[in-house]
Amino acid sequence: MHGHDHSHAHEHGHSHDHTAGGECYSARRHPESVILDIGGQIGALIIRTDADMHAVEIEISATGHDDRRSHKEVLEREINGQPAFTAVFDKVPEGSYTLWVDDVARMRGVVVTGGAVAELDWSSESVARAGVART
Repeated sequence: MHGHDHSHAHEHGHSHDHTAGGECYSARRHPESVILDIGGQIGALIIRTDADMHAVEIEISATGHDDRRSHKEVLEREINGQPAFTAVFDKVPEGSYTLWVDDVARMRGVVVTGGAVAELDWSSESVARAGVART
């Protein structure tokens, strides 16, 4: 599920390099379209965040397998001409997942359905509409 070159150490025992040809992959805006490979038992997950999460890694692990994670960085993209900060997990097997930020479980029981795109909105605008405190 990696979409870029990267390097760093994690508590769960792996390291990688976050550069692509000497530049930080997340530093630039990503105007290119995202193509999702979904179908059958494979789905996708898109998480929308605020700009303050730009370049933050969000990790994903299947429920019950907290030690086996992959990650995506929150990238600046464009939706309808407006900046959008998203992490896109493609080729996700159907099932239940835990999402991690800074090695802390932020959300458990996230369901990805095969052939579909699950979407989460972690932006403060979404939280304000819901009337709940942001976690």
